[in-house]
Amino acid sequence: MSFFKKIINSQLIDVIEWTDSSANTMVHRYENQGKEIMMGAQLTVRESQVAVFVNEGKIADVFQPGRYELSTQNMPIMTALKSWKYGFKSPFQAEVYFVSTKQFLDRKWGTSNPVMMRDSDFGMIRLRAFGIYSFRVVDPVAFLKEVFGTTELMTVEGVEGQIKRTVVSALSDILAQSKIPALDLAANYDELGQFALNALQPRVAPLGLKLESFVVENISLPQEVEQAMDKRTSMGVVGDLNKYAQFQAAEAMRDAAQNEGGAAGMGAGLGAGMAMGQMMQGAFAGTQQPQAAQPAAQTVPCVSCQKPIPAGSKFCPECGAGQAGSACTECGKPLAPGAKFCPECGAKQG
Repeated sequence: MSFFKKIINSQLIDVIEWTDSSANTMVHRYENQGKEIMMGAQLTVRESQVAVFVNEGKIADVFQPGRYELSTQNMPIMTALKSWKYGFKSPFQAEVYFVSTKQFLDRKWGTSNPVMMRDSDFGMIRLRAFGIYSFRVVDPVAFLKEVFGTTELMTVEGVEGQIKRTVVSALSDILAQSKIPALDLAANYDELGQFALNALQPRVAPLGLKLESFVVENISLPQEVEQAMDKRTSMGVVGDLNKYAQFQAAEAMRDAAQNEGGAAGMGAGLGAGMAMGQMMQGAFAGTQQPQAAQPAAQTVPCVSCQKPIPAGSKFCPECGAGQAGSACTECGKPLAPGAKFCPECGAKQG
C-alpha cells in the first residue's frame, strides 16, 4: 500500500460500533471526527442497541442488533436520499446514532405536593405517594424525533423528569378511576400499580417509550384521616357494652395503680367507668325499646244528659243522674226504668 493510499484510508471510517460504559446513557452519537464512512465498512450493533443513520438531518436506515457490511443493498433509504446509482462504492458522509433499548430500572417517582382524591367514606382528601418504575425505548425513530434533538449524548435524567410529571399529573385521575376506597389502598398497591401502568402507557408512547413496570411503595393519608381510622378501629371494642364497662374499669384500675394518690383515684376511676357503661346501656335501651301505648279508657253515654262518662260510673259527673241499672249490660245504651230487655241489642237485663 502506497503512502498516499495510507493517508486516504486514515481519513475514512471502516469500523462503526459503540460500547456503553455507563448505565444511564440512552443515545450516543458516533463521533466521526470529520471522517467519511467507507462503503463496505463494518457496523456492529450489540444487543440492547439500535443504530440509526441520519443524512442531512433526515432519519434514514435503522439497524437492529447484528454485524453488517454497509452497502447499497442494506441501506435502501440512504441510497434513495443520496440518489446513489447501483453499485456505488465511494465514501460518504452520515451521522450515526446508537440508541439503547435496554430497560432502565429503579427510577423513582413521588408527589412533591399532595394530590386530591374523592373518597366515599371521607369525602375529599389529600394523598402523598411514592414508588419506582422502569422503562425502555421501543421506537428509536420516534424517540429521536420527539426527544433527542441534536445533542451528542442523552442520559436517563434527561427524560425521567417528563415521566415523573406525567405520573403526578395523572395520579388523581388514576386514584379516582380505580375506585379503591382510602381505607383499602394499602391492601391494593399491586392492583393500583397495574392500573396506573395501563393508564400511563398511552401518555408516554408518543415519545417512543414504554413503561415496563410501575410500583406503588406507599400512600400516606392526612393525619386527620388516620386519626378517624384509629377511632373507627377503637369503636369495635364497644360492640358489647358490658365488656366496654369492664374495659374502662380495668383502665381506671391500671391508672390508679400507677398513681401514688392510691385508693381514692382508683375508686373514682371505677365509679366513672361503671357509670359510663350504665349510662350507655340506658341510652341504647331507651332507643331500642319504645314504650307501649296506653289503651284508651272505655266510655258510655249518661242515661240522662247523654254526655260520655267512664264505664261503670254510678253517677254522671255532669248532671249527677244515677247510672246503676239504667244502661244495657251488653251495648251500654240507656234503658228505660224497669226495662227487662235492651231495645238496641235485645240483651236480657237483670
